[in-house]
Amino acid sequence: MRFLILFIILTTNVFANDVSEIKNIVIHKDLKVYDNVIFLDKNDRKLNIKEFRGNLILLNFWATWCEPCKEEMPSLNRLQVNENFNNLKIFAINISQESKKKVDDFFKDLNIENFEPYYDAPTTLAKTFSLRGVPTSILLDKDGKEFSRIIGSIDFDDKNFIEWLKTYN
Repeated sequence: MRFLILFIILTTNVFANDVSEIKNIVIHKDLKVYDNVIFLDKNDRKLNIKEFRGNLILLNFWATWCEPCKEEMPSLNRLQVNENFNNLKIFAINISQESKKKVDDFFKDLNIENFEPYYDAPTTLAKTFSLRGVPTSILLDKDGKEFSRIIGSIDFDDKNFIEWLKTYN
């Protein structure tokens, strides 16, 4: 009986951290390092990702015309205030050079209130991160190294995803 209980506990922990069901998550064996990751806030102030070391960082690249971006944005909004992540910083970076009004309207229409929109700098992070489309999310550890990326949209409320991400918190 003790063996059965131990087996259940061990397998539950293994499955809780398993994100293999989420097909578009790529987990890197070798962490990727980037030198200058610079983007803009709504006042055109440059932000460098180095300023946020010590935090778990999610860079979400999106555009207002992207339907999958629109679908995942509400769950991304909830992820920012998820009680499991006190040091998570989400940067939703618009890569389409769209007007600030269009971006603000997009956020307003979807009730996105837990983070601000950011904008790709003229040097384009799409090139820096070799993006193949939107949405794409880049996950950086507390040292600023990319440990994973999500190519396409996901449900950021997914319990398996949350449990997996907690291991990097």
